[in-house]
Formats: sequence, structure tokens, C-alpha cells
Amino acid sequence: MTAETAKETEKLWELITRARVVLWDFDGPICRLFAGHTAARVAVELVEWLEGRGLHSLLTKTERQSLDPQVVLRAVDRRHPGSDLVAELEERLTQEEVRAAASAMPTAYADPLIRTWKATGSRLAIATNNSPRAARAYLESRGLVTCFTPHIYGRTQDLHRLKPDPHCLNRALSAMGAAPAAALMIGDSPSDFDAAQEARVPFLGYARNERKAKLLREGGAEHVVGSLEPLLMMLRE
Repeated sequence: MTAETAKETEKLWELITRARVVLWDFDGPICRLFAGHTAARVAVELVEWLEGRGLHSLLTKTERQSLDPQVVLRAVDRRHPGSDLVAELEERLTQEEVRAAASAMPTAYADPLIRTWKATGSRLAIATNNSPRAARAYLESRGLVTCFTPHIYGRTQDLHRLKPDPHCLNRALSAMGAAPAAALMIGDSPSDFDAAQEARVPFLGYARNERKAKLLREGGAEHVVGSLEPLLMMLRE
């Protein structure tokens, strides 16, 4: 083990052992929500639904081609905040996410890590931009929902409160009576890092590939892991 690797391992150990509350992003660190029900197809269907109602002009060309349903939803909300149109579009996305939960792919080592962390006495919460209904459906299918209940905080119809806004993190901390310094956020995107920074919560990035790792590091994340296995091994020790 090199000196640099030993130092990183020590920092990781400090992050884990200091955390009394662990805030998890959902899609990424816990599972790949759209592994069998692609997000790109959902985005295309949302765009087609808007176009079928004569609302083609609501989206720019870039937004129509983004292949990210969250981009489509946020774009419409910026132009018609709080409208019935946004509410209906959000509900359609929620239904697709709940459907996707049935074929989501578990992130390697996530299930045992969650159970082990809970068993050590730490409290766990979900802080996600996805629908809380989708997160709950997935966790129930894996027998993990009791590890988080009732602390599952996800997308509401106040779409301006999605990460990088720290709203869902602050909701979790407030409900659990936890100080930010006693918590740890695990996320896989720069918006997760930004929300954690705003909430003053220590952050650990999870990246399933080098592209995501690069985005996290360029976004400012200091600690990034490519696997959850080291965390599990440390907790078991």
C-alpha cells in the first residue's frame, strides 16, 4: 500500500466512523433505477406527450434531445412553475420510476452495507431527486425499507427544491434531529456534492465508472470510491 493510498484509506475510515446519520442518494449508490427501463425512453415519451398536446415550443432543441426525464421536467417547471401541467408531467415521471423500480439493478455491496450500517447503530435516510414512491417500492422489494423508514425524502412538486438545493438533506437532518457534522452524504453526482456542501454535510462520492468519477472530482468532491466494498469491509472490522 502506497503512502497516498494509506492516507485515503484513513480519511475514508474517519468519514465512516464519524457518521451517526447516513444520507443516501437513491439512483446510483443504492441501485441503477433505469437498468431495465431506460431513462432515455422515458424522456422521449415525456417529450412526445408534450408534443401531442401542442406544447413542442416549451422545450429547446437541447432539452428535447437530452434523454434525461429530469431535464424535461425541470424545463417545463421553469416556464410554468406550480402549474397543473407540471403536476401531471411529474406524476407521469413518478409512475415510470415506480415501474422501473421492479427491474432496477442493485449496486454491488449496497444491500449488505445498508444492513451492516444499520446494525452498527447508525440511522439511515434517503435524500433523492427521484420519487419517494419509487425509492420505497425498490427498498421494499429488497427487504431494506425498514432500514430507512420513515426517512425517505424525495421529489415533491416544489421542483426548485431538487438537488443541488439542500432541501431534502435538511428535511432528513431536521426529522432525525441530527447535526450536519454528524452526518455523511453518499451520492454519485455533482448536484449531490453541491447539496451536501450547502447543508454542511460531509460527502462521499460513489462512481461506477471513470466518467462519473471525473465529474465528481471536477465538481469538487474530495473523496470518491468506485466500489462500496471497502466501506463494508471497514464497518465489519
